[in-house]
Amino acid sequence: MDREMQPNGLEPYLSELSGRLNQLSKTDGLHITEIPSLHMMRATATSEPIHSMYAPSLCFIVQGAKSAALGQEIYHYNPTTYLVTSVHLPIKSEITQASLEVPFIGLHLEFTPDQILDILQHTDLAWPEESEPGSGIFVGKTNSQLLDALLRLVKLFDQPAEIPILAPLITREILFRVLQGEQGHLVKQFAVIGSQAHAIAKAIQLIHRDYSKPLRVEELAKEVNMAASSFHKHFKQVTALSPLQYQKRIRLQEARHLMISEKMGAADAAFQVGYESPSQFSREYARLYGLPPKSDLKQASIQ
Repeated sequence: MDREMQPNGLEPYLSELSGRLNQLSKTDGLHITEIPSLHMMRATATSEPIHSMYAPSLCFIVQGAKSAALGQEIYHYNPTTYLVTSVHLPIKSEITQASLEVPFIGLHLEFTPDQILDILQHTDLAWPEESEPGSGIFVGKTNSQLLDALLRLVKLFDQPAEIPILAPLITREILFRVLQGEQGHLVKQFAVIGSQAHAIAKAIQLIHRDYSKPLRVEELAKEVNMAASSFHKHFKQVTALSPLQYQKRIRLQEARHLMISEKMGAADAAFQVGYESPSQFSREYARLYGLPPKSDLKQASIQ
């Protein structure tokens, strides 16, 4: 997005963030920072769609633009907006605006439900009302208060000795600002123990833990104290996927990781993640990634 199109008040923060982060790294790719929960992404060209699992996190863009797809919904965000994933979600993301002259620069800040609960317990923010769970993903509007805190977090790179003390405090402030926003309840809901949203978050954790084992939805619903029909409905409200579809995404992403990083064969990777039929694995893999495993991996090695 052009600088002149940005809302008043954001430009000074974005300009300084851009300058600092461009100095931090001049190479494309994902960069781990000295703040464990904060990662930086840089790209000088737009990207093909990438399938990955997003942890609960805030995704800010300093330069460029990006899209994130979950189910049938596509979420677009840029320096004037930010993306929130409140639970682990299988996202198909794509950098839609980037160039050599103005690289894409994004920041990814992970958080936990415990951090959200702690803020609710120690502030006068309203607790979420008991209701049906809302989506686990949304786009919010960036404001100067958020960017001011984000800039102070980035400035800690110059004072690494201060990171252990100040980074948690500034992260807490950033989360507080998000909870103050119009859609803050979509983050709060997953932190409140006993809520339906919290039950779905627990179910997601259980699927992640045992993704290679057969998934019995009724047993999973029982484990989180929900009726099977209600569980299925609420799970899809949060993730845009059924429990079985969600597990399938985890399996396919993990299999692709095994084939690329550990040079594992397709059949071995399929068995490793829980498939009993390599042919079924190949069909479902092609449905998600657009190519069967062998062709996809060959193309990935060229890129």
